[in-house]
Amino acid sequence: MSPAETNPVDTRVIRDLWEIICERAAHPDETSYTSRLLRDKKGIDKVLEKVGEESTEFIIAIKNGIPERTTEEAADLLFHMLVALRAAGVELEDVMQELERRRR
Repeated sequence: MSPAETNPVDTRVIRDLWEIICERAAHPDETSYTSRLLRDKKGIDKVLEKVGEESTEFIIAIKNGIPERTTEEAADLLFHMLVALRAAGVELEDVMQELERRRR
């Protein structure tokens, strides 16, 4: 039995998060971290800096063998990757379709 079968997780959370990111892009709110990232004066470079930062923190957490930090940093990295996709005009569905294509 795979880990997913013994501990099912609702993967809808990724799509829900994507919808929130798209909403923040379409209707910016200065109190929203996501809106501020997407509207930063550095443009997409700001989001890409965050992807780089979170990637490094994820790697360090794994290297240090700290499962809790690895989980937290993986979540941060996934979030910032989604924001970067939105900033680049790439749809989540396109990424999901590519993953499906590679699974075959």
